[in-house]
Amino acid sequence: MASSGHTVKAFDEDLTDLRGLVSEMGGLAEQAISASLQALVNRDLDGAARIVESDKRVDEIEAEIELQVVRLIALRAPMADDLRDVLAALKIANIIERIADYAKNIAKRVPIVSETQAIEPLSILPAMGRLAAEMVRDALDAFAARDAEAAVAVCGRDRAVDDFYNSLFRTLLTYMMENPHNISPSTHLLFIAKNLERIGDHATNVAEMVYFAATGRQMAERPRGEDAFGQLDDLDEKGGTR
Repeated sequence: MASSGHTVKAFDEDLTDLRGLVSEMGGLAEQAISASLQALVNRDLDGAARIVESDKRVDEIEAEIELQVVRLIALRAPMADDLRDVLAALKIANIIERIADYAKNIAKRVPIVSETQAIEPLSILPAMGRLAAEMVRDALDAFAARDAEAAVAVCGRDRAVDDFYNSLFRTLLTYMMENPHNISPSTHLLFIAKNLERIGDHATNVAEMVYFAATGRQMAERPRGEDAFGQLDDLDEKGGTR
């Protein structure tokens, strides 16, 4: 019995460490979202470059999480609920890495956008970014607390991000039609908005994993918002097209 108790305590400590790494990784991704939009609005090229460079740390933590998960499964052989928690941490780490890539993509566009004229729709993007970043933070808080209800609440806010994106799309389309000089900056802002929309989608993916880990059930399929420019769904994590 003493040996069993020691094993359980060791597993709990390992799982706590694993969750801490996921939390650290998520915090870096959340900061990158906010910082990339601040750099965009302020035309801060140095700030954008720092965001691109900081993405390496996110990748390092993901690799560390992968190693810890393999070690934990090999040494502790977790079952049922515990195994779901471990696998959820692994999958969530992969999703966070993609979220950080989208933030990096935004930062990479800062020098390009800085060379174009400023247009009014740019002012809408920070609000959209705040909502997406809040979804990421709340999804990770739900993971740390193993809170299925909080995870469901995160998914319920994805429609608001979609609405932001569709509104921006229509506004930017109008700008492009009114003045050909607006086409280049509008196109870049449209791709940035799409990155934020995908961050919202990935935040809901994290929430769905949290729900499964906590309940053992799949979350009911959520309604999808209208996509005013569906072909941009082919954007991959590196900012190109598949």
